[in-house]
Amino acid sequence: MSELNNRRLEIDALRALSAIRRHGGITRAAAALGLSQSAVSHKIRRLEVSLDCELLGRKTGAPMFTAAGEDLLDYAGRILGLHDEALLSLSKTPLAGRLLLGFTEDTACTDLARILGRFRRLHPNVSVRTKVRMSLVLRAMLERGELDAAIVQVFNHEVRPTDVVLYREELHWVKHPELTIRQEEPISFLSFDDECFYRQWALDIGQDDAVLETVFECSSAAGIVSAVNAAMGVALLSDRHIQGGMQIMTDRLPSPPPLAYVVRRARKSRNPALDSLVREIERDIGRQGGLALAG
Repeated sequence: MSELNNRRLEIDALRALSAIRRHGGITRAAAALGLSQSAVSHKIRRLEVSLDCELLGRKTGAPMFTAAGEDLLDYAGRILGLHDEALLSLSKTPLAGRLLLGFTEDTACTDLARILGRFRRLHPNVSVRTKVRMSLVLRAMLERGELDAAIVQVFNHEVRPTDVVLYREELHWVKHPELTIRQEEPISFLSFDDECFYRQWALDIGQDDAVLETVFECSSAAGIVSAVNAAMGVALLSDRHIQGGMQIMTDRLPSPPPLAYVVRRARKSRNPALDSLVREIERDIGRQGGLALAG
């Protein structure tokens, strides 16, 4: 018992460890958390000394985490979740009412789902209804007042001052390495459906001197990924969907604009429950250095 009393799992150190996994390394984790690389390394090293085991694999070619590190990460997720929920529970104000929310496919099964589940546990008198649609559809629903808020994907230059930016990433033209594109022929285009703003940009602006011929349409990112891997054509995919066997194209087609995931509210939405939920999302961004989204 005395040995356990001398050991501590510091919340900040566990958060740093989780950020290393989330962002793929100490350097990126430090940038996301707003800390120096040495500060993050120090937190992890102090945790290792306290536990008397190595958590990070530091040898060339070794996995990022040791077996002990992987075990601790499983506990860290639960500990941090309970820690943050306890803080919110003690500081919450009674809320009631109804929330109508919209999510895209990418955001429906992510950290945002975890935050929404916690919000519902803490505020059982708030009725939450969620619809999963394409970003353009959600934006139109917001304009019509059919939703209180939505998590939508937009081009960076379309971010509004009132939007809460959750995540930014690049958009790329991609193809399978075995796909041959001949200079004089139309380029086979693997497209999301009519309700996708990627498609609209590609057909209105993104062709430049090339000609795109749509040969495949699908509303699901998984379907587009499968078609690219089958060398059926080229597609527009964001960073999270690009796989190791894909090739990013840098010629023939203009560079697509970067993307942002944002919380966008209806223009006249004044809802204390929504205010509280958006604050929780913003707090999680600050603690985690960003939000993990589906890939």
